[in-house]
Amino acid sequence: MKRLIRLVVVAVLSVGWQAAAVPAHASSAATSVSNAASSSCQLGNGVQHVINIVFDNTHFSRDNPNVPSDLEQMPALLNFLKDNGTLLTDQHTPIIAHTATDILTSLTGVYGDQMGVPISNSFRYYLPTKKTSLGVSFAYWTAPLFDPTSAAGTDTTFNMLTAQGKNAPAPWVPFTRAGCNVGGVSTANIELENIGIDIPTVFGAGSAEAAEAAASDPSTGQPATGDFVGIAIHCAHGNVMCASSSHARPDMLPDEPGGYAGYQALFGHKYVAPAIGGVTAMNGSAITAFPGFDQMPANNTLGYVAQMQEHGVPVTYGYISDAHAAHLPFTDANPWGPGEANYVKQLKTYDQAFAAFFARLAKDGINRSNSVFVFTSDEGDHLIASPPTPAGCDGVNVPCTYNPIGEVSANLKGLVGSQTTATTNFTVHSDSAPTVYINGNPDQTSSDARGLERAAGTITATNPYTNVNERVDNFLADQAEMKLMHMQTADPKRNPTFTMFAKPDYFLFAGAPSCSSPCISINPAFNWNHGDIAPEINTTWLGIVGPDVRNLGATGGVWTDHSDIRPTLMALTGLRDDYAHQGRPISEVLAESSQGSNQLAAVYKQINAPVGQLSLDSIRFATRAMLSNSAGDQTYASADATIADWNARRDSLAAQMITLLDSTAPGSGQHNESEKASLIAQGRQLLAEVHAAAS
Repeated sequence: MKRLIRLVVVAVLSVGWQAAAVPAHASSAATSVSNAASSSCQLGNGVQHVINIVFDNTHFSRDNPNVPSDLEQMPALLNFLKDNGTLLTDQHTPIIAHTATDILTSLTGVYGDQMGVPISNSFRYYLPTKKTSLGVSFAYWTAPLFDPTSAAGTDTTFNMLTAQGKNAPAPWVPFTRAGCNVGGVSTANIELENIGIDIPTVFGAGSAEAAEAAASDPSTGQPATGDFVGIAIHCAHGNVMCASSSHARPDMLPDEPGGYAGYQALFGHKYVAPAIGGVTAMNGSAITAFPGFDQMPANNTLGYVAQMQEHGVPVTYGYISDAHAAHLPFTDANPWGPGEANYVKQLKTYDQAFAAFFARLAKDGINRSNSVFVFTSDEGDHLIASPPTPAGCDGVNVPCTYNPIGEVSANLKGLVGSQTTATTNFTVHSDSAPTVYINGNPDQTSSDARGLERAAGTITATNPYTNVNERVDNFLADQAEMKLMHMQTADPKRNPTFTMFAKPDYFLFAGAPSCSSPCISINPAFNWNHGDIAPEINTTWLGIVGPDVRNLGATGGVWTDHSDIRPTLMALTGLRDDYAHQGRPISEVLAESSQGSNQLAAVYKQINAPVGQLSLDSIRFATRAMLSNSAGDQTYASADATIADWNARRDSLAAQMITLLDSTAPGSGQHNESEKASLIAQGRQLLAEVHAAAS
């Protein structure tokens, strides 16, 4: 479940669940347009279609050992991946592991420091007053920082921001340049995400669409949300799908490498649906407006994707809502635990939707011989619940129940105020990994910053599930450590003072500065935590099917992360990006590769990935230094200098390694076995040095 809803409220009435099905195929006029729209698409390696779908919080591994996992309860998808391609089960997230950062990393092949969104699904940023306001990670690709409060407009840098301060390159560009229309179905930031900043960005402040948004219900955003948000088609240059529509808008990408003039796009269900002949969910229900980001179960998303694929949009990106929270027709208020009755029932609808989806595509001639399929989940979760009852329940035959169930909600400001002498005023981006922003934005070595770091790292709480008094914090990261973990952007106003990675049972917020009201409670509205550093959160899965993809079934033998998805997709389709990736093509699943390349890739991931060995060791080292209180604070100062040195050496090594590993980006070099061996040795030496320092 997304901790921050994308500021787009579900339009319950937008999906006609009992309505008669709209025909799956367009009128003859729409069909002729779609045929012309798809004929120009020129991809490599025999690929004619690309389907890239990300789930929200959907698990390969079991959360209750007796209850089949989410994927086990979707055999139509699980067997499709295992029987036709490779299912990687040692896939990893970036940091911070939330929906926006995870999806955007997979779309771009770079971490948050290179695309602007390392902290999500919202963040805070410093105002000119040196106090902070709210920023929202979900905003259209070319929108400025989105602040829905009265402070809006004080930071006009792009939300999607490169390390050089430019608008990040867009993921649809290589495909549209190759003549392919690209569809976005509820996927982060490639379609409109809100009716606040996005509609004026794309349609203009004086447009009819902006007028509709202004007149929409302020509590639901309707009808503008249903009409314009969540769905888009980015057209190839001069493509008839956009050229024939009076509602197409210029597809403006002001900083795109190589330029991007003359392209158009359609935004919103209102303009996309007529171009593809209407949309039905996989269960046959008519979809008459975008249902909302948290009402995109498999039935809805796959319905959009199939209709696009059949009507001139051969490259489609989709997002499927988490299976452990209710989506219509289910209406339970709180998310479920593993094996609860409605959780199992909803997963059954997901499985049925996938069975119908693959059968429909097969009938259309869209299959592994001519199509690339990519499926993944944004992140894993940490379950916070009591043991299930009855003992041994498996969910499928015997439903499980949990009481109590829900995250441990903790008032960080109250715990600091009641347990320590720190009086520094601060705000947080509430999370299990809260980012802390001290009012005044003091220097890292200031007494305010250092005192609050020590306080946050030593507070304790009695966990209501175990009745054990424990330190709330697991790790701390100051700005030097956050930079090493790819968490700092080109906009310094977004950089927090420090980040606290708590034990994953806890969700921390900044409430009253005392515990006169309880600072610890169970919140049943959320029982799956993520964002934090924990194996069950940072480990997920990736399934790939298509021409040149090896059929390895399910394997945990390759360590990968979300940055590897983009370069792998580029390699499979014979395309290139105009910027350097931080991920690499997963050659182990594509074709036989040299042992040297695989060894280099393994070392590269461990030194560069946000949850690789170097990061996990360095944050242990950083935490110890941040809690220190030596004379003149020399321990901390020395540690920060050491981390900065590790970071510089890592960046230099990573830059050399990726040129040998990634042939889908500029600057890729020829394979040189002696050079690889040297880089492997240097990488291993750095890993050993950092590990020793952390021990």
